[in-house]
Amino acid sequence: MNIRFVYHYRDAGNFKNWGELVFTNPNGVAVNTATSMAEKVLIDHQNFVAEEARIPDLHFPDYIEKLDHGWHEFYKFQNTDEKANDPYKRKIEEFIESLRVASII
Repeated sequence: MNIRFVYHYRDAGNFKNWGELVFTNPNGVAVNTATSMAEKVLIDHQNFVAEEARIPDLHFPDYIEKLDHGWHEFYKFQNTDEKANDPYKRKIEEFIESLRVASII
C-alpha cells in the first residue's frame, strides 16, 4: 500500500489551496509512523517550503509579498491503493528526508 501526502498553502487572507502526492511504501511504514517522522522535522511540526521538498508549489497567482509567505502546511498522510505519482519516484522515507531539508530555517 502506498501513502498519500496531503498539504496546503494558506495565504494571508486564510484562503487555502490544496495538493497531494502519492509515494511508494515498499517497507510498509505505517501512516502514524510517517506522521510522527514528518512532524519531528517540520517547522512547528507542520510547516515547510514546497520547492525545497521538491513538490508542487500551491501559492495563489496573486501572491502579495508583504502579506503572504513561503511556507506550506502538512495536513495528513493516508494509506492508498493509488499508484505513486511523485515525479522523483521517492519512497515515503526519502520524501520525509526531503521535508527535513525543506524545513531548515
